[in-house]
Amino acid sequence: MQTTTKEWDTYQNQPVTEYTIENDHGVQLSVLSWGATLHHLNVPSANGSKNLVLSYHKMADYLDNPFYVCMGIGRTGGRIRRGTFPLAGKTYHVDANEGQNTLHGGPHGFNTVNWAGSLDTSDPDAAKIVLTHTFTSTADSYPGDLDAKLIYGLDNDDHVTLTFEATAKTDTTVFNPTAHLYFNLSDDQLITGQTLQVNSDDHLDLDGEKLPTGKLIANANTPFDFKAGQNLGSAIRGMQETTEKGFDDVYHVVPAADHTIAKLSDPQSKRSVTIKSDRNGLVVFTANSFTNDLKLAAGAGQPYMGVALEPQTLPDSMNHPEFGDVTLPAGQTQQYHISYDLTY
Repeated sequence: MQTTTKEWDTYQNQPVTEYTIENDHGVQLSVLSWGATLHHLNVPSANGSKNLVLSYHKMADYLDNPFYVCMGIGRTGGRIRRGTFPLAGKTYHVDANEGQNTLHGGPHGFNTVNWAGSLDTSDPDAAKIVLTHTFTSTADSYPGDLDAKLIYGLDNDDHVTLTFEATAKTDTTVFNPTAHLYFNLSDDQLITGQTLQVNSDDHLDLDGEKLPTGKLIANANTPFDFKAGQNLGSAIRGMQETTEKGFDDVYHVVPAADHTIAKLSDPQSKRSVTIKSDRNGLVVFTANSFTNDLKLAAGAGQPYMGVALEPQTLPDSMNHPEFGDVTLPAGQTQQYHISYDLTY
């Protein structure tokens, strides 16, 4: 295992640090301090190193659009209706950033801050990037102050792990974080040749603001059915009559015994990533609304350049208790885990 640290960019007069781990097989994991952003996930290929995730050349480009490319998301992933929810006998209203609703932690969420970072190299067969930040209720409008920690790991079995840890310092709060990773495993610009499999029988019914109504819709015999694996190009073509013209949907997942919830694979290159999670939701977004003013490292933005796969507890669960409990009581600590097993 090798590790490096360097100043990658400057944003808002603050240095943005890049932390990199390289395992014994040449797999590289690079994370930026700003936004706890996964910048590179490089694997060896016949043509040199291949980045499996979308990235930008500058920090400003990550933040100059509404797509959260490969950034850390919290305190809560997904949308909160009108930014309002009941908790511990009170009603809270958090800052909105998408019309009247709160998306991905609001305007002062995990993606908007420069995290303190360090490298943990105590294990010869694995290394970790440890990012920490304290989010105060006065800064992000959520109830109580939160000590947050994001730990990215890479080992010599080509497993990438992500641990989210939070402690509610002062008051009971909510915690439902995720990583907004956009994958493209192929050597093509688009994801349409890749296959997605999701351990799911149903997805959330969403209204015109992409907010959950509380209902579940069966996937079987529709373009939403990825249970046995489906070509993404075919699935997207099946969605062309919809307003979205692709997927921006929340799947109710049932993790397998080993916590696997989904697998993305590219038949041509033989690359794949198996996603494991300990929670019941997975957002699938096929970048339908990407525009050509995005200055991505892979080129100008266009629809279907990547597929975002975001494990989390089903969103807006504070207003739909049947979706799951994301309450974090005062004084307690909660951990969630996501892992990505690579083949290449």
